[in-house]
Amino acid sequence: MDYCLREIEGKQAHDPLFIEKMNSKSSSSPRCVCVPGPVIVGAGPSGLAAAACLKEKGIPSVILERSNCIASLWQLKTYDRLRLHLPKQFCELPLMGFPTHFPTYPTKQQFIDYLESYAERFDVRPRFNETVKQAEFDGTLGFWRVKGVNKAEMVTEYVCRWLIVATGENAEAVVPEIEGMGEFGGPIKHTSLYKSGQEFRGKRVLVVGCGNSGMEVCLDLCNHNASPSLAVRDTVHVLPRRMLGKSTFGLSMWLLKWLPMRIVDRFLLIVSWLMLGDTARFGLDRPRLGPLQLKNLSGKTPVLDMGTLSKIKSGDIKVRPGIKRLKRHTVEFVDGRAENFDGIILATGYRSNVPRWLKEGNMFSEEDGFPRRPFPNGWKGENGLYAVGFTKRGLLGASMDAKRIAEDIALCWKIDAKQSTCAFAR
Repeated sequence: MDYCLREIEGKQAHDPLFIEKMNSKSSSSPRCVCVPGPVIVGAGPSGLAAAACLKEKGIPSVILERSNCIASLWQLKTYDRLRLHLPKQFCELPLMGFPTHFPTYPTKQQFIDYLESYAERFDVRPRFNETVKQAEFDGTLGFWRVKGVNKAEMVTEYVCRWLIVATGENAEAVVPEIEGMGEFGGPIKHTSLYKSGQEFRGKRVLVVGCGNSGMEVCLDLCNHNASPSLAVRDTVHVLPRRMLGKSTFGLSMWLLKWLPMRIVDRFLLIVSWLMLGDTARFGLDRPRLGPLQLKNLSGKTPVLDMGTLSKIKSGDIKVRPGIKRLKRHTVEFVDGRAENFDGIILATGYRSNVPRWLKEGNMFSEEDGFPRRPFPNGWKGENGLYAVGFTKRGLLGASMDAKRIAEDIALCWKIDAKQSTCAFAR
């Protein structure tokens, strides 16, 4: 076995037939690790939740993370003023709540501190700087083969019975192709690279995209004395952050226990109109479907207003239509108007990267990298494949998935342990 340094972990690797099959299959791999429990790809909140739920049931796991830290999206690719958009009780992970002294909407750093404490409490230790290049089920062997590459370009193949995909909905930044991008001359950056409006003080900035991030970046630019405009191509639901003294999200969840979704949507829109006015007057047309129906069908999240709308009403933030093309420090819009800008920020969202590395055609769609079966049935596939954090329902959905996955794997784990005990007794 000169070609393969083997780390034997767990009862499965003690099977002579298993080792013989591994020897015959791994001659091209410089290093092979046999994992007794699941391999989890991704050390964001979803991956941490899955690992913690498994550990509570006595099941070890290996987490592979391409970055050098947990929750890399939060730590490395978010702006400074970010807070949780939902109250903390809807964002906590299984088995451990937020500290009581945290505010209702924790800051970015508070959320990161919470995740780091969570990982420490459950002794979750990801293998950092390990990028998964390919994962494929070996039908002959009956196990998953997961190939990871570290910064030194050393390839390690992890062999496991269960594979948990936790790379999430926001794995890769979406950067649209806009005609004339090479001619613009000023900075064009995705929100994943934006930290603060300080760098744009006194400058004219166009923010492309009217989701929660786009709206909040515009507000941040305003607060740093920049002159932002918001390019709005699609319709959008803008809701108050709070209604009737309660969080809009919490009130919606409570009403859904008693009323049909369409009635709750109607209620939300009436209260929003009374509190915010007709947003269409300011260039923010609402979709035909209600906010909850739209979220349920497409995953498109309504904007919870943090104060941006008042800046739009006052004219401090200008609303513009979609972009036709760019020229030298100039943006031509689809309505024929042209304006000068010093920089452009793309609040154009993220996408899943699962089709790039997972060689599997049944559970995940090749088009968008999401499970084909809608929530709540998209967490489990075939041959020990699972997904956590792809519900389009935030951390609440990820926590539900993590619990289900741990319970499902625990059933198999107990059966295996019982069979091993019986075999040993014989």
